[in-house]
Amino acid sequence: MENFRNYYDILGVPREATFSDIKQAYRKLARQYHPDLNPGDQDAEDQFKLLSEAYTVLSDDEKRAQYEKFSEYWQQEGFKKGQGKSGVGDIFSGRISLEDFGFGEFPDFNAFVDQLLNRRPSSRRSASDDAESSVSPTYGATAGRRDAEADLTIPLEKAFRGGRERIRLEDGRSLEVNMPAGMVTGQRIRLRGQGIGGGNLYLRIQVDPHPFYTLQGNDVYCRVPITPSEAALGSTIDIPTLDGPVRTTLPHGAQTGQIIQLPGRGYLVGQERRGDQIVELEVVVPTGLSDREKALYEELRQTERFRPRADLLT
Repeated sequence: MENFRNYYDILGVPREATFSDIKQAYRKLARQYHPDLNPGDQDAEDQFKLLSEAYTVLSDDEKRAQYEKFSEYWQQEGFKKGQGKSGVGDIFSGRISLEDFGFGEFPDFNAFVDQLLNRRPSSRRSASDDAESSVSPTYGATAGRRDAEADLTIPLEKAFRGGRERIRLEDGRSLEVNMPAGMVTGQRIRLRGQGIGGGNLYLRIQVDPHPFYTLQGNDVYCRVPITPSEAALGSTIDIPTLDGPVRTTLPHGAQTGQIIQLPGRGYLVGQERRGDQIVELEVVVPTGLSDREKALYEELRQTERFRPRADLLT
């Protein structure tokens, strides 16, 4: 099996990493490689997509379990040999053992991941992609008029705003759909008459992980870096929100881990009210100081009375 990707190595976390560890590692690396911060850098864009794929699998308990069971055996003797046409689902449901599974239908690891994530082989996309969405339909078993289901993966910003979305189906059709605002992973949207023979089409929504925002119920969590001077003196800064930047006043003596709450700037609760945006501050020490900056920091060090370790030396 070619192209096997170790998602733990990609995120830089151990195999026993907790969900919190995985989320923290993803957010740090996703900020580093986000296409918006690396315009024109194809390597950064490719790495960002790998990070998103790794996080999507490892942050979901069921997908993570399936991936680990798959990876446990992928290098075993005879793994590449096809032994029938059983499906991946048969492995994880226990109907057949992984050793007996025929992998001839999967030319490489990508094909396995595509089926694990319910996506088309050519539809890998990050939260920054603006390309037309692709969905893969799954049809009912009865003849004639039948309902169909399809998976639709969308960026968080688009899930929040809703609006017109063009989707492609594997049967060649292209539909323009008015999507509701405030979509969430696992939601199903019914399109009347768009299934087989006049049946309904149900879209299963999957919202891509975001490198900056994390949904916690209907609240939106983010971590915002500030400079030591902004933290010490207080300042007015622009904080990104799903609605755009919001100007916010920082208190004097702000600390890493301190929380600022932006009421009503979170995710939708029904159609009339929203959660809050929870902002965690992070004081970041600059590197690569100019001579002038070094001189000012040295002057500050000589004059400041703050002794954070005083209690430790008594």
